[in-house]
Amino acid sequence: MKLALDIKTLENWLWEAACKIRGEIDAPKFKDFILPIIFLKRLSDVFDDEINKLVESYGNKELALKLIEEDHGLVRFYLPKESRWDHICKLTTDVGENLTTAVKAIARENPKLQGVIDSKDFNETAAGQRVISEDKLKSLIDVLGRHRLGLNDVEPDILGRAYEYLLRKFAEGSGQSAGEFYTPREVGVLMAHILDPEPDVRVYDPCCGSGGLLIKCYLKFKAKNDESKTLRFYGQEILPSTFAMAKMNVFIHDMEADISLGDTMHNPAFTTPDGSLDTFEIVTANPMWNQKFDQSTYENDPFERFGLGFPPTSSADWGWIQHMYSSLNEKGKMAVVLDTGAVSRGSGNQGRNRERDIRKEFIVRDLVEAVFLLPDNLFYNTSAPGIILVLNRKKKRPNEILLINASDKFSKGRPKNYIDETMHVPFLSNIYHNWIEEEGVSKIITKEEAIKNDYNLSPSRYVSKSNGNEVLSIEDAYVIVSEAEEERQEADKKLREVLNKLGLE
Repeated sequence: MKLALDIKTLENWLWEAACKIRGEIDAPKFKDFILPIIFLKRLSDVFDDEINKLVESYGNKELALKLIEEDHGLVRFYLPKESRWDHICKLTTDVGENLTTAVKAIARENPKLQGVIDSKDFNETAAGQRVISEDKLKSLIDVLGRHRLGLNDVEPDILGRAYEYLLRKFAEGSGQSAGEFYTPREVGVLMAHILDPEPDVRVYDPCCGSGGLLIKCYLKFKAKNDESKTLRFYGQEILPSTFAMAKMNVFIHDMEADISLGDTMHNPAFTTPDGSLDTFEIVTANPMWNQKFDQSTYENDPFERFGLGFPPTSSADWGWIQHMYSSLNEKGKMAVVLDTGAVSRGSGNQGRNRERDIRKEFIVRDLVEAVFLLPDNLFYNTSAPGIILVLNRKKKRPNEILLINASDKFSKGRPKNYIDETMHVPFLSNIYHNWIEEEGVSKIITKEEAIKNDYNLSPSRYVSKSNGNEVLSIEDAYVIVSEAEEERQEADKKLREVLNKLGLE
């Protein structure tokens, strides 16, 4: 299904919206006004879709509206008249006050959105002056009302996509770092195909952002199961703004979801009554690549998640992997998007390397099921390709690992490449589920072969697209150099301790 709002149209639309309030507020704050109105528009359009479904049943819109007013349970959520877009778009006076009233009314009618949608005051002042004037606010509403945002009009995580664009466009331009990744729609779809959730399982994302990966799993599930079958979703997000969007997204899709705000690595939200880490059948995630955590994060962990080794300070990739692995139950499976170096860094080195040593433990214990090498230039904040690492506590084919080099499975786009959902996603999913060796695409290796290659699981090492040489990315090189420097500092510290004991320093 072709969406009415493609990525280029979306970006042009958001840019025009931002230009309407340019000059009145700092650029990084644009999103604080634009996103709540987009969500209000999306809620209203989905509500209209619900009404139209009832019209199909009762044949009369007036009757459908009357029935909804009498029984709000006929629709997945209810919007009061003053909160619907056909009212909002006609506002000419007291625009800020009416918008604030509208979102508060939505929160009253829908308790799941309390503290999420109603936190923005559109009458906000600074130094006695309105942050955004009535005229600018009206112009913003006019622009944001230009596109329909129903469930069949835009991609499921339209809020995440909009947020990512505004963050990238303005936060980084003002010297701030966006600090997060938006997972491309089709990568999330591919991960959902890989995980293929069954009824009654629980799906967890420890760094869920705006909830995009959870939604992809939900939609994959809905496409193959009837309404009587259910899934339960869990997510944790550290940033309040993206946490709010995740709450909004799962609400829109009527998902059974528990989304928590907080720092997963230091304070995971989902635990059992005895205080241990809760576990799930499916884990999906795209954590920030090569994130930096102090060693105390791993050394003082009360949940004992890092028993297979402490990652270097320069990259938390294998810290996140260990958290997710610890969050799997005895038959659980996970798919995580990471920097390519996560499956190859340290291999071939003569000395000790923390990432390789942790990777060794996962390979020796036969937990790695598959690795997908993605194409270049998919992700917004990097041209690096990325990988999907699949771990499985209940592998169907013990002692085997499927390596898939999908580096050429893309279509050219502007500004970014994309994996075609109708062609590439089914092709790659079929290779994985049917465990196929395809010339120039995939190879099945044994655990022993991985050990022989010093625990290097880079698909490009085993499935060549050109000359067979692996090219080290700048990101990987930086992590390798940082880790080497970290190891040197540790060695120097130990040497000084020895010299002190000998009285030589």
